[in-house]
Amino acid sequence: MKILDYNLLIERLRLDGIDALAEALPAVLEAGLDISRYGDIPRWKQSLDLLPDITVSDVDMASSSVRAGVAADCHHAQSLQLHEALMGLHPWRKGPFSVAGIDIDTEWRSDFKWDRLRDKIQSLEGRRVLDVGCGSGYHCWRMAAAGAELVVGIDPTPLFVMQYWALQKYLQNPNVWVVPMRMEALPEKLQSFDTVFSMGILYHRRSPFDHLQELRNALVNGGQLVLETLVIEGDDGEVLVPEGRYSKMGNVWFIPSVPTLCSWLTKMKFRDVEVIDVSTTTTEEQRATDWMTFHSLSDFLDPNDATKTAEGHPAPRRVVVVATA
Repeated sequence: MKILDYNLLIERLRLDGIDALAEALPAVLEAGLDISRYGDIPRWKQSLDLLPDITVSDVDMASSSVRAGVAADCHHAQSLQLHEALMGLHPWRKGPFSVAGIDIDTEWRSDFKWDRLRDKIQSLEGRRVLDVGCGSGYHCWRMAAAGAELVVGIDPTPLFVMQYWALQKYLQNPNVWVVPMRMEALPEKLQSFDTVFSMGILYHRRSPFDHLQELRNALVNGGQLVLETLVIEGDDGEVLVPEGRYSKMGNVWFIPSVPTLCSWLTKMKFRDVEVIDVSTTTTEEQRATDWMTFHSLSDFLDPNDATKTAEGHPAPRRVVVVATA
């Protein structure tokens, strides 16, 4: 697979009958990787160009760290070059990954989230999957390892797309894609994916109902939604609407209680709504590392009370809910 070449994906979508998305992709790609909008793209492309040509001995997408090869696959100079190229794509948010013996210790231990849900969702075997807000694609590769026939991840952040292509250079899996795209740009009433994941996105949307409708529109009839989002403790109807920041994030709009979230899904005509996990985010799961040196969860909490954010709101608590379209 050639870096930044989406022709194989467009062809695959057409073969699978997802013509509306195939037709939309060229314009989406042009906008999503527009240098006039994202001035760092040339620098990130230099990092991609720096990646050494290495033949990896094996690939493992089913373990906690998605891995391409081992240290013995490259000599010392190549290893140094590889490290420099990958570090040029800092910060790395979701993972972890390992490439030819170089361990990318990302801010998020995304394997924790995957472990919480993987045995509680419908089998992904043979399914077409959409992962909304996928970052650099960690969960996409785990989904493919779980048997998904095609995984399309979408994320509007071009750095994450560059990170995906750096990893794809060595993983070389034609069933996994990350596209520089917002959910809002997806063709309406696509109804083409058997499973749709939205993890860590709902609270960033001004209208949670619009997002839930978009997710439903992407699913085939009877398909499964896997929704992960921030929640508060409380009864049906209770919602936190932060007037300022939440955990030092400025773009957080609605944080419902678990019963409220379930009622939202029912209102949007989802069926079989089921809560499969509720957990408090820990500094073991989200933290600063050498591969993400900026502030992280410990900086976002009250230094004297870890049950509260820096602003005094309840500390991050996340739910995973599944539902049927």
